[in-house]
Amino acid sequence: MTDAVLKEIESLREQIEHHNRLYYVEARAEIPDHEYDQLMRRLIELEEAHPDYDSPDSPTHKVGDEPIEGFQQVEHRVAMISIDNVYDEESLREFDQRVRKILDDRQPEYTIEYKIDGVALALVYENGRLVQGVTRGDGQVGDDVTHNARTIGGVPLRLAGKDHPPVIEVRGEAFIANSDFAHIVAEQEKNGEQPFKNPRNATSGALKSLDPKTCKRRKLRFFAHSIGYTEGASWDNHTDYLQTLKEFGIPNTPGTALLPDLEKTLEHAQGMMDALHELDFEVDGLVIKVNNFSLREELGATSKAPRWVIAYKWERYEAETKVRDITIQVGKTGALTPVANLEPVEIAGTTVSRASLHNRDEIKRLGIREGDWVIVEKAGKIIPHVVRVEEHRRDGSEVEFTFPESCPECGANVLQDEGGVYIRCQNPSCPAQLRETLRFFASRSAMDIEGLGSKLVEQLVENGLLTSLTDIYRLKDRRDDLLNLERMGVRSCDNLLAGIEESKSRPLWRLLTGLNIRHVGQGTARALATKLGTVEELQKRTAEELGAVDDVGPIIAVSVFNFLASDIGKTTLAELAELGLKMGEPVAEEPEHAGEKKLEGKTVVVTGTLVRFKRDEIKELILRHGGKASGSVSKKTDFVVAGEEAGSKLTKAQELGVKVLTEDEFVAMIEA
Repeated sequence: MTDAVLKEIESLREQIEHHNRLYYVEARAEIPDHEYDQLMRRLIELEEAHPDYDSPDSPTHKVGDEPIEGFQQVEHRVAMISIDNVYDEESLREFDQRVRKILDDRQPEYTIEYKIDGVALALVYENGRLVQGVTRGDGQVGDDVTHNARTIGGVPLRLAGKDHPPVIEVRGEAFIANSDFAHIVAEQEKNGEQPFKNPRNATSGALKSLDPKTCKRRKLRFFAHSIGYTEGASWDNHTDYLQTLKEFGIPNTPGTALLPDLEKTLEHAQGMMDALHELDFEVDGLVIKVNNFSLREELGATSKAPRWVIAYKWERYEAETKVRDITIQVGKTGALTPVANLEPVEIAGTTVSRASLHNRDEIKRLGIREGDWVIVEKAGKIIPHVVRVEEHRRDGSEVEFTFPESCPECGANVLQDEGGVYIRCQNPSCPAQLRETLRFFASRSAMDIEGLGSKLVEQLVENGLLTSLTDIYRLKDRRDDLLNLERMGVRSCDNLLAGIEESKSRPLWRLLTGLNIRHVGQGTARALATKLGTVEELQKRTAEELGAVDDVGPIIAVSVFNFLASDIGKTTLAELAELGLKMGEPVAEEPEHAGEKKLEGKTVVVTGTLVRFKRDEIKELILRHGGKASGSVSKKTDFVVAGEEAGSKLTKAQELGVKVLTEDEFVAMIEA
């Protein structure tokens, strides 16, 4: 009987630890909460009935022990020094220049991760068991908060796997998820208590509590991001270290990525910022680190901060406002996007009255209802987004939003993407899709058709003058109909038709961008156009061949191939060619030696108003000749092409001694 009890206890502990790792490390759950609770209750029951089988690293001890009398001070064996902050891309490039200068121009790989707005915490494990949790304090000495650390979600009391180092100090951030914080504040209001101001304050207070049950009630979590003092183990780089932590059952900061250089890191950073709305925790920036540990040693530190890491921060502004209602917007790909229409509120000098809720899953995650009070955040250049619902302010008048089962514009069936979150209208002739497709096609990001703005597109669709994308180039035959439109005079009409005619000669990448092919943006369109040159060449390629093009990849390649092979894709491209649009230019044969490309390995910055080229045209020329078109001047810039009224970039080039060329000099150099 005794052996059977011990076997059941060990089995329960393994099951609970397994589900903890799934939930906190892999962000997924295998069983519902009530089943997890049943496992925990059974384990507690057995351990209480058989105290000889109790263990200090049993998951039941995460519930919280007895209160302590006071905090002990602990000296960090490796100082927890702060890191430097920057607030713009130019400063990030200066950081990269400093790094490469110290490394004799060697290019390090960078990791990038979210900067969690929580409380720094160091966890010390000896032979796989948690023995200490210490706050940052002043960087040299912190408070021993082991009693509270043991209650934190995602902090294993015993590391998973085997071959644990004798000592490993894991550093990271303790925090409270936004969804949990909303419930905590609602409970405080219900009990007549003063609610917490924000999740960080609530986290800090929990860690400084003498009673671990207080910390447990606030549902703290933990993400690892750094290495501290360690014995008996070493890693070559940061990504290997994080992978080891994951295998040990310790969650890392989600979304951490490895990039080959700063430019790729900056591109990735934009995607991370665009995805902020998906996060259930507070973020106040991004952290960029040199990945290789030996390079970090070479870089060293100043008296204030390491030279191998930088925080790219932004000012965060929040405001509380009310959701008037939630409406659905149908986009150019047919995606149904819910939008929260808000009581207008000023945030960082701008009035915010709408915020995208992105998809049905986001509504569910936020638990948002029409009539709810919400916290809306605007950070730097990032569009406003809803952070959390203020559940404690509900009065019962709020209305749950029901996602439509058919398209609100045309009534057609809607389907959710296979394996995805977006729900799309299945009618390619949906008026809303057509309007958004036409708007985007004519925009500066795509075909840049002067005079064809959003309001005019809507008017043309309503009056039946545009029923397809190709109809744009048939408007020249409907001049009289155009002149009958409201506010359309002769001059406006002629300017519109001239803008449409001019757009026929746009480079291929603009056409590919504007065709509304799923997953294809400017970068992918440029890559395809540069490599293959013409629509005819694109249509010859298999999905595998398209995927072999740099910066394309298999998912985008399949999307492009499917569009080119589809009836609507073939028809649209054939009609556009017949209507006189330029379908690209054949790619010139590659020279035998890369050195024959005039700008191979050169970085060129263009500034001022040009006469011979549009800005995109000269960038195409730079790329075609092997160069890199950059947006900022640094010591690594090889040439600056300066047009009229060139401003600060020209001044900086002159200060740094960078060679400055006129348009004519640049063309002469290319043609020489």
